[in-house]
Amino acid sequence: MTAADSPVPADAAPTGRIVLLTTTHRVAPGLLSWPAWQALHGADRVLSGDPDHPQLPYLREAGVAVEPGSPAARELVDYCVAEGGRTAVVLTSAEGESELTDGLARLAGSGREAMPDLELLPGSYDLPGARLLDLVQVMDRIRAECPWSGTRTNEELVKYGIEEAYELVEAIEEGDREALLEELGDVLLQVVFHARIAQDDPEDPFSIDDVAGGIVDKLIHRHPHVFGDEAAETPEDVQRHWLRTKAAEKQRDSVTEGVPLGQPALALTAKLASRARTAALDVALPDGTGIGYELLALAVRAEADGVDPEAALRAAARAYRDTIRAAEGSVGR
Repeated sequence: MTAADSPVPADAAPTGRIVLLTTTHRVAPGLLSWPAWQALHGADRVLSGDPDHPQLPYLREAGVAVEPGSPAARELVDYCVAEGGRTAVVLTSAEGESELTDGLARLAGSGREAMPDLELLPGSYDLPGARLLDLVQVMDRIRAECPWSGTRTNEELVKYGIEEAYELVEAIEEGDREALLEELGDVLLQVVFHARIAQDDPEDPFSIDDVAGGIVDKLIHRHPHVFGDEAAETPEDVQRHWLRTKAAEKQRDSVTEGVPLGQPALALTAKLASRARTAALDVALPDGTGIGYELLALAVRAEADGVDPEAALRAAARAYRDTIRAAEGSVGR
């Protein structure tokens, strides 16, 4: 809202300006936008109702005098309108300034006031991923103050990580967007929780920043077509880049190294088959009889045909579940 919105004639004396300056705790104090610094240095009066506002030390260091206190709307309007129009900047608190803004809205809505220009000015913005900082802070506090979370070990959380991963897979395969959002959060919690526990290790500690830094470096190194000079026109080109750089990093003696044997059997078989096929190895299936070898052959065939055998069997199992439920319903009738 500006003075032009009021019925005061256009040739009336200037009525000043009230600026509500907002900031975010997710950006380091003192890192304000240029319009925010211009408003602060050009103001006739800067006020803050929060004596512990994190920006105050940096404003004082920059030569901006900040008055303590929360003026009422009437007082602030009269101050700005007086003497040809003055500018007041209010540094808002984390809870906002609802009493002030409500009062300003009532005065402006009356239609009887010569109102200053009212401006909401973001002094700093949340960057993409900023809420991850909140998650890290919340996890720090939980680890310090929660009797259960504060004593967990990485080993004790293994089962939860597996459960959350499967629930994420289910949400994806069911096409449930709401569940996908929730399950991604649960998986992210596991990552942050494990990293926070690792931070307390007395012999080999690392933090969530080390985890993030490691994966950032890995992604950049394995995408030379994005961050370097190599070219990749197709997904197959990208996969070749990935496998080549991964092989150079790991320096493995066998294509089977790094394949976790604890994963579900169909997924394990498909991964081994994929490694062998990618390495152009002509490997015959082992001789044997029984259901295990039959399933092995089916999983290898599925992988060769571009089918994820684990996902295929889960889909069939869901259909089987629905059939069971239908049979239960018919029995009940």
